Amino acid sequence: MSELQHHRLRDFVTQLANLVDQHPDEAQLLEQGSELLRPLLLNDDWLDEAYAQPHPEHYQQYLLFADAQQRFSVVSFVWGPGQQTPIHDHRVWGLIGMLRGAEVSQSYQLQSHGLAEQGLPVRLEPGQIEAVSPQVGDIHRVSNAFSDRVSISIHVYGANIGAVQCAVYRPDGSEKTFISGYSNRTLPNIWDLSHG
Repeated sequence: MSELQHHRLRDFVTQLANLVDQHPDEAQLLEQGSELLRPLLLNDDWLDEAYAQPHPEHYQQYLLFADAQQRFSVVSFVWGPGQQTPIHDHRVWGLIGMLRGAEVSQSYQLQSHGLAEQGLPVRLEPGQIEAVSPQVGDIHRVSNAFSDRVSISIHVYGANIGAVQCAVYRPDGSEKTFISGYSNRTLPNIWDLSHG
């Protein structure tokens, strides 16, 4: 990846750090953060192939950047054909932006008798963004919209998401907590300015 391509992610995380420093409320953060994320989704040349590789059995969650104070993280989710998550939550705010392909998200709500679908499924196409949080809706299932190709989404979370205790949900509404971790052991070097 060239310096020209690195600058897209570097500029985004710098702008997002500045936004978080301003301590906006969550609604402002989601709205303004979406505006900062949108340009990153207009080109997909910045995502190194190492962080765009599917796994044949399950989706991949590659850490691209984690704020030093763990205030936010940026992750590429790589969906193999037909792959999906279980029904799960995040417990922090998040922005999901589509980079390549498409994905479908179905929201759920906890009710006295268990989980119930909330609204219609949302299909994200490249450039589109969906917000999640405990305040606006945080329980969903996400799947690759395609059965024959890879899709990639860029997720931004209000914490080091790979270290957050989240939950998957059973149909009766009971939950099982988990910490997801990440699929990669190295990060892209977006700070090297020595190459033109």
